[in-house]
Amino acid sequence: MEKRVYLCIDLKSFYASVECVERGLDPLRTNLAVADPDRGIGTICLAISPSMKALGIKNRCRVYEIPSYIEYIKAVPRMKLYIQYSADIYAVYLKYVAKEDIHVYSIDEAFLDVTPYLSLYRLTAKELALRIMEDIKRTTGITAAAGIGTNLYLAKVALDIMAKHENDNIAFLDEERYRKNLWNHRPLTDFWRVGEGTVKRLRRLGIFTMGDVAHADEEALYRMFGVDAELLIDHAWGKESTTMEDIKTYRPKSRSFSRGQVFLRDYSFEECRLVVKEVIDELCLEMAEKGLAAKSISVLVEYSKETEMKGASGTVSLTSASHRYRTILPGVLRLYDRIVRKDKPIRKLTLSCHDVVREAYEQLELFSDPAEAERDRKLQKTVIEIKKRYGRNAIVRGMDLQEAGTATQRNRQIGGHRSGE
Repeated sequence: MEKRVYLCIDLKSFYASVECVERGLDPLRTNLAVADPDRGIGTICLAISPSMKALGIKNRCRVYEIPSYIEYIKAVPRMKLYIQYSADIYAVYLKYVAKEDIHVYSIDEAFLDVTPYLSLYRLTAKELALRIMEDIKRTTGITAAAGIGTNLYLAKVALDIMAKHENDNIAFLDEERYRKNLWNHRPLTDFWRVGEGTVKRLRRLGIFTMGDVAHADEEALYRMFGVDAELLIDHAWGKESTTMEDIKTYRPKSRSFSRGQVFLRDYSFEECRLVVKEVIDELCLEMAEKGLAAKSISVLVEYSKETEMKGASGTVSLTSASHRYRTILPGVLRLYDRIVRKDKPIRKLTLSCHDVVREAYEQLELFSDPAEAERDRKLQKTVIEIKKRYGRNAIVRGMDLQEAGTATQRNRQIGGHRSGE
């Protein structure tokens, strides 16, 4: 079996670097933080420039955590611009590797299977990585870093833990190097897919490093983590069975999608109820546009921290899969009214569609009006076409204009942040 070679390429402090490049500034020498000023000093910085990290400021910090004596540029998020830069960088990847060998992991990170290209270009993996990184810099002004590995996991770990310490921002790992260089590395949270919760549980077993995991009692790990122990043990030995082909051919057994809203202030029961209506409208339009229908909808509400109360959650099942607003909304509102406390301030709302199927499987209820259903479909189609042509705020419901409404604001965002338009 041919030995695979993967690159994991990351765009350093991507959002902050884009803002620096747009201003004609050096991202490595300019203090800049990307954060929405409208969300107050408690908002999280989407990115800070490398020079701010060098001062000891943590990435994804809150604005108030930046020391007052540090002068820096405050940049308003421009998600549409960042997406365009990301697309331009993807075009650079395509100059060297076919799309079948690229997996976009996030807006600023991608995996490339370069195995068949090394002999084609007569380059080593490091030489090819350097060529791609130089092309990205020349094309967009963005500095990249790369991890090289004999599997996807090792490429990612080489990037996350080692590349930042190399002068050329490139690091390589195979299984032998991984065990030699990183078995004693701390903290464990530096490793891909190892969170604080996992670390706390491992401590109970006296495990503090990947070397400890590798030599631990496997039965104890399986008792603690269940089937997830298999992945943890494999990663401790630097093993990963998933390939690029596996990623490309994967198809989930079921589909679902959700919409969340973090409120900038405490919302009352009635104000949040209004946002429930808005979000259901968005989800129904999205399903209609994609030709999908949901069989159940879940509601998750998180109260303000001051209440020291757990949130409320529940799911309502529909008699048949649907994407019709008037069919879905009544059941969701009944669920909301039943599970949510009327006397507690609310800070976050999440609505999710589950058991999503193709619209072809949607069935009309026994006493439903087929003509009414057809009118609803035509209305949804018209609204979708208007929004596509003139913008998502070109047509809104009257409720969206109420003071507590958030739909028009969300329509100007991408991924929950300002689009820059």
